Amino acid sequence: MSATPLHLSRRTLLAALPAALTVRAADAGQLVYFGTYSRGASKGIYVARFDAGTGKLSLPQLAAEAANPSFLTLHPDGKFLYSVGEAGKGIVTAYSRDASTGLLKAINSVESQGSSPCHLVVDATKRNLLVVNYGDGVSSVFPIKADGGLGEASSVVKHAGTGPNARRQTGPHAHSVNLSKNNKWAVVADLGTDEYIVYALDAKNGKITRHSAAKVKGGSGPRHFSFHPSYQYAFGVNEMGSSVTAFRWSEDQGKLEEVTTVSTLPKDFAGENNCAEVLVHPNGRFVYASNRGHNSLAIFEANMPQGSLKVVDYASTLGKTPRNFRIHSSGKWLLAANQDSSNVVVFKLDPATGKITPTGQTVDIGFPVCIRFA
Repeated sequence: MSATPLHLSRRTLLAALPAALTVRAADAGQLVYFGTYSRGASKGIYVARFDAGTGKLSLPQLAAEAANPSFLTLHPDGKFLYSVGEAGKGIVTAYSRDASTGLLKAINSVESQGSSPCHLVVDATKRNLLVVNYGDGVSSVFPIKADGGLGEASSVVKHAGTGPNARRQTGPHAHSVNLSKNNKWAVVADLGTDEYIVYALDAKNGKITRHSAAKVKGGSGPRHFSFHPSYQYAFGVNEMGSSVTAFRWSEDQGKLEEVTTVSTLPKDFAGENNCAEVLVHPNGRFVYASNRGHNSLAIFEANMPQGSLKVVDYASTLGKTPRNFRIHSSGKWLLAANQDSSNVVVFKLDPATGKITPTGQTVDIGFPVCIRFA
């Protein structure tokens, strides 16, 4: 749905409200951050509180003004937050966090070493921030200083290759980076080359070296990736192919082996669709993938160790163009960010069936792209 003047005025009002009137330290619940595209009423990174007892999400407020802070990640210590900036020359910004209000203060920004940075993660040693750039397929590593700020890049690797889609795969497009449990491997999904690339991570020196790769069907367009809680399996969502690929994962060898690939769409859907996110439920039984076009979450039962995926449901996200979504650590709630309807919807999740049910709660956030619980 398109934003009405009433929605716009309310978002503008929320952005201007002081912290005491929105996200107060005395409020119940966990802080949750939202990365956005900063256009229209959206001004940057927003923060709210989520009560896992009731499923209540508070009204969001502006935590930090920024240009297109589309994706966020938090430092394991919780003291810092990092954001990409998809505006002009790609940048990455480090912020310090106020644990009471959730407000952010910029420490410093560095060039991302590529164009259109789109995903990032802090490694387990807390020494390195890994960033991928969609525009030119560059993966970068930045040292994290004692004050949470970022140093100059310690490693920069440019992917190479193309895919069969002449419009979207004329070169590499790194789209996400995820770390293995042992912190030895970084898996980068590349939409342009149809690969899930495994890099060896030298955390001490902040270096990445290409180690192996799993190639999927040409034109699939790998986008995001999620490890199973056992770290024996993993799942990749293919944006252009509207599919999820299940892999066996070798933690020792740093290798992915494709098991199966299944569609994220019902058989009778004939419209245009592109996938965005894939996540595994904390109990490991269910896998979720977002459909932009069908505007839904495809829900699968993951049968391990066979690695098969069985459709459970296709659930509407009650908005347009669902990008990121997040499952609360309790496994009982799911928040979905609908980019083009500018809303975040709260769903109750049944860990026994994997299905989600709307709670009736929807909050307005301009062009939400990413959700991160603190």
